[in-house]
Amino acid sequence: MAPLSKETVSQIAVDFLKKRKNTEQKIEVSFVEAEGNTWVVSGACLMEIGGSNWPEKFSVVLDSKGKIKSSSFALL
Repeated sequence: MAPLSKETVSQIAVDFLKKRKNTEQKIEVSFVEAEGNTWVVSGACLMEIGGSNWPEKFSVVLDSKGKIKSSSFALL
């Protein structure tokens, strides 16, 4: 199996976030880095709360095969 590229890992994370957050809003990926046998994808997206959009940062950790291992979210 060929190693995953930054673009592929980033797209897997964006697809995961769109499904998890049930949104079609733009998701900004700002950081993609390989750490050992895992990839870390970080960035920001908008979250709707009470009719207003709020910025939210995220971090998604994937294994070397592209499977989501963990994710975290925090309002900015």
